[in-house]
Amino acid sequence: MTTPPRLSRATFASTVGTALEWYDFSLYGTASALVFAHVFFPAGNELAGTLASLGTFAVGFFARPIGGVIIGLLGDRVGRRQMLFLTLLLMAAASTAIGLMPTYAAIGIWAPVGLVVLRVLQGIGAGGEYAGAMLLSAEHAQDEHRGLNAAIPSVGNAMGSLLATGIFFLAEAVFTQEQFLAWGWRIPFLLSALLAVAAFIIRLRVEESPEFEASKAAPRTERIQLAAVLRRGGRRIPLAMLMSIAPNVLSYLPSVYALSYLANQVGAPASVGLLGIIIANALKLVTVPTAGWLSDRFGGRVIMIIGSLAGAVLFFPFFMLLDTGTPVLIWAAFVMIFTLCCDMTLASQATMLSTLFEVDVRYASVTFSREITGAVVGGGIPFVAAALTGALDGRPWLVAGFCAVLCVIGALGTWALPERQADERAAHPVTVS
Repeated sequence: MTTPPRLSRATFASTVGTALEWYDFSLYGTASALVFAHVFFPAGNELAGTLASLGTFAVGFFARPIGGVIIGLLGDRVGRRQMLFLTLLLMAAASTAIGLMPTYAAIGIWAPVGLVVLRVLQGIGAGGEYAGAMLLSAEHAQDEHRGLNAAIPSVGNAMGSLLATGIFFLAEAVFTQEQFLAWGWRIPFLLSALLAVAAFIIRLRVEESPEFEASKAAPRTERIQLAAVLRRGGRRIPLAMLMSIAPNVLSYLPSVYALSYLANQVGAPASVGLLGIIIANALKLVTVPTAGWLSDRFGGRVIMIIGSLAGAVLFFPFFMLLDTGTPVLIWAAFVMIFTLCCDMTLASQATMLSTLFEVDVRYASVTFSREITGAVVGGGIPFVAAALTGALDGRPWLVAGFCAVLCVIGALGTWALPERQADERAAHPVTVS
């Protein structure tokens, strides 16, 4: 008899903490599309300023694999819970400092340099955050509800993005354009300090993963290092990297680049795109758990392939809807890609990754396979999309085709990937020391 879906206490605490931390990371993405080109880079060439601003956005993704590997290895040695405090501290400190950064007009080239340094710190923290929250939730859950619990931290991502976009939207609406670019944009970043305090209090109530504790108590024969992680992961790691392509494309193309496209190519007010992100993220509070439940029922592989292929087909109508300039159709486009397609891939990715690797190398294996793809695809897609749009004099069809191909590659990688890894600890008694 199947028991009703149940969320663990660890899932709730992990998700709320992730929401407060992802507020910081999402806030940077919105600001890089709408503000930083005007504040931290020299005036003159609008396209060059936009590319430079989106380039600093990408820097955070390039730092994520470094942070992911370091934090993942530590998480497999000392625990998931401790690493979630470290990631929170890095993210909050960097975001608050961004809110205090002088502009290009005040300190010249040191403004973008400082922005890059702080973005790197954000990337290091983000590299270990989601994997730790997802694993802590999954490893506390019953087997039949593992997919649902593993997927729920993605709701935290949506909650954080929703909060960041909402506060950014409110600040832009309250202040004049001059006030907003002069100092109003800083307020959402400075709020990070207050949110971090709340997140620390919530995460103090999170207990360590019972699966990790059992693994840690097992006989220890070898120190877990990156070489051991790669050796034991085998072909699962490169295939998991391919599987992770679609979630990154379906997330960061609409949530970051589409804002810039609407403002620069369509000529729509910034509020239209921001409200589209708010609507799409609000719906994720329902669609992510639903996709996690479907992954428990039908398997993560099936849901991932459906979401990836649907995204490949729908990127062309996505841009057609954006080009109308009609708010309702623009919002429908965001829901179509950023909510429905993206959430199927995010939930199923969490379901598969939480069972794909052995416990004692799981954190590092997940961060390595997930964050390298995030760096290359998630971090690079807004920059590449802007360049491809510029190559066609503002038309988006190269971007749509490029994204479609990436989603198909992700689906093929998922098809070749085993959905669950049997416990091989008896055959491979490798544990931490």
